[in-house]
Amino acid sequence: MTKIIDIEKIIKMMPHRYPFLLIDRLIDIKNDEYAIGLKNVTINEPFFLGHFPGKKVMPGVLIVESMAQTSGALVVSSYGDKAMGKLVYFMSIDKARFRKLVTPGDQLYIEVKKKQARKLVWKFDCIARVDHKIVAEATITAMIVDDNDK
Repeated sequence: MTKIIDIEKIIKMMPHRYPFLLIDRLIDIKNDEYAIGLKNVTINEPFFLGHFPGKKVMPGVLIVESMAQTSGALVVSSYGDKAMGKLVYFMSIDKARFRKLVTPGDQLYIEVKKKQARKLVWKFDCIARVDHKIVAEATITAMIVDDNDK
């Protein structure tokens, strides 16, 4: 059965807020395995003001950030209630590739699959798609910590 997590629940799970919350919904999630996030890319995104004025393109680093946020949501969901009050920090990115442009009106689907987890550190294989075509891919690593840890 597909588990859907809406924006209200995502806001409870994660500290990100506008304009930096880059996932609108998790359309499928299986704790400790994978998640599929959705970002509706609208003309109203603040980054389109300067990237680029003549040809509006979602910055690749923000596509990677949407991957990191989807991965973080999977970590928090997998830990359940004991993850409340904890943050998921992005640690590294490997093998990032950008294949196609993401522009206003696109629906960005972010697929993250847990590659491995050791204690508090998780590694994910990530693919972002628009219209079933790969627009970006990367392997990212993240760690869940208490908000008080520095």
